[in-house]
Amino acid sequence: MAEKPATRRLAAIAVADVVGYSRLMEADEVGTLAVLKQRRVEILDPAVRAHGGRIVKLMGDGVLLEFASAVNAVKAALELQTKFTQANQAVREPRHIVLRIGINLGDVIGEGSDIYGDGVNIAARLEVLAQPGGICISAKVHEEVRGKIDAAFADMGEQLLKNIATPVRAYRVGYAAAASAAGSAHTLSDKPSLAVLPFANMSGDGQQQYFSDGITEDIITELSRFRSLLVIARNSSFQYRDKGVDVRRVGRELGVRYVVEGSVRKMGGKVRITAQLIDAPSANHLWSERYDRGIGDLFAVQDEVTRTIVATVTGRVEDAEIRSAAGKRTIMPQAHDCLLRGIEHFRGYGADDNRLARELFEQAVALDPRFGLAHAYLAMALLAEKGYGNAPAAAKERALACALTAVRLDPGEARCHQFLGVAYRFRDEYDLAIRHLERAAALNPNDDSGMTQLAAVLAVCGRAEEAIDLIRQAMRLNPFHPDWYWKIFGNALYTARRYEEALEAHRRIAVNKRPWYIARVAACLAQLGRHEDARAEAAEVLRLKPDFRISVELPHYKNPADADHVREGLRKAGLPE
Repeated sequence: MAEKPATRRLAAIAVADVVGYSRLMEADEVGTLAVLKQRRVEILDPAVRAHGGRIVKLMGDGVLLEFASAVNAVKAALELQTKFTQANQAVREPRHIVLRIGINLGDVIGEGSDIYGDGVNIAARLEVLAQPGGICISAKVHEEVRGKIDAAFADMGEQLLKNIATPVRAYRVGYAAAASAAGSAHTLSDKPSLAVLPFANMSGDGQQQYFSDGITEDIITELSRFRSLLVIARNSSFQYRDKGVDVRRVGRELGVRYVVEGSVRKMGGKVRITAQLIDAPSANHLWSERYDRGIGDLFAVQDEVTRTIVATVTGRVEDAEIRSAAGKRTIMPQAHDCLLRGIEHFRGYGADDNRLARELFEQAVALDPRFGLAHAYLAMALLAEKGYGNAPAAAKERALACALTAVRLDPGEARCHQFLGVAYRFRDEYDLAIRHLERAAALNPNDDSGMTQLAAVLAVCGRAEEAIDLIRQAMRLNPFHPDWYWKIFGNALYTARRYEEALEAHRRIAVNKRPWYIARVAACLAQLGRHEDARAEAAEVLRLKPDFRISVELPHYKNPADADHVREGLRKAGLPE
């Protein structure tokens, strides 16, 4: 019988491997294999199936996955990283199983159950570029998933991949959990980030390369033990070996603030090691040092130098972060005090609190006109005091001007972008709102408030399911979140026609049960066919606000059909148009 010919098809390919597999196997071969088997049964298999993919084959410390959709491939990868991180919390740090994942969209050759071709090879090379606990995708995948999932992406630029003739543009999935080379979980955004480039071998003897590599790897390993730092894995930083690199480019491509580079020279019975710490965005040298030691006990020398460099680098990075943070702060302590007191009132949500917050933020801006965050909070207070979407045009205009000023003064502050996104939302400029809210998420991926604000906009832009996923993430980050999170959650669930869940969400609002919240409950009940209960809730709305009218209270939606859907539920409940 003739063999079935190979076929070509377009597919999204994901390649994942286990960071530090050899180390794990060396420490406990039987235990490691048992944990990997458990993770496959409990996490890998269900996640791949849930997103319509298949496991092509297991490859020792890695796995090859195929999906028909790039969106599904990235969603599956995000789920894998999240669940592996959660599972690691139940075991000691040396036993953590941490993945790197690369994803590509391309032509593959199918032969039986296996697949081959450049589409697979590129995914494998991208996996090497991914940070431990992270995901690296090709530009083709980025083009397909952008705007369709709630992740942020960092452009790594054109990458020269081994055995791939044409450079491939790569993106790092920016809010995924990352882990150090030692396997401990970190978050990309909230720690000083650092890459250690391969130390140059200055000995004139290629056979001594192992020594300079050993110095570099030991520094990476030791730095990775510090939970206060995010250290790029060896595989990513070693791609710059033997290249004349621009540290600014390294910073952009690896997404780091600081770069360590140096050299090693062996001279007879001596070894000379130089090291320097560089601020990547500015290319300024923060610290440099030279060490001359005897070569008598090579390993002792290496250990001593590594400990010395690690101690100095850690201290210098922390000092630099402190100076950087201090440079961003307002120089007026009184203005900062006004901001803090204003935020306290702003979290009170009442009419008097909103007014007092606005006045305090205005004082902060008057005291220090270059205090970006004060301008940002003033924008929010102006909207809150006037009812957000119901605010007069002049109030919305002033709020937008304040938020734009905030971003201009402090473009690296997530809350400035977040509040600008909110200001755009209530002007019905939805694309700009999403752009700045996504920027805020990239700057601070763990800001649950920013996630919820982004979810709110997605929910009124026809992307309810994405909003639901995002608000659930926010609630996991902040189990004691304010009531308005339930409001956003309920709105998104209603838009998705998930009325029972929407009803439950709206009923979770414990305090400040305003007429609009009760009207939402009435709409859910009406859509569920519980008309008597719906009319009772509608009567309560009119008792609290006799002049309630759907045409006045209805929030704005990007798609008229979504607004009509809300109007329909309110009418069914008996509320007046």
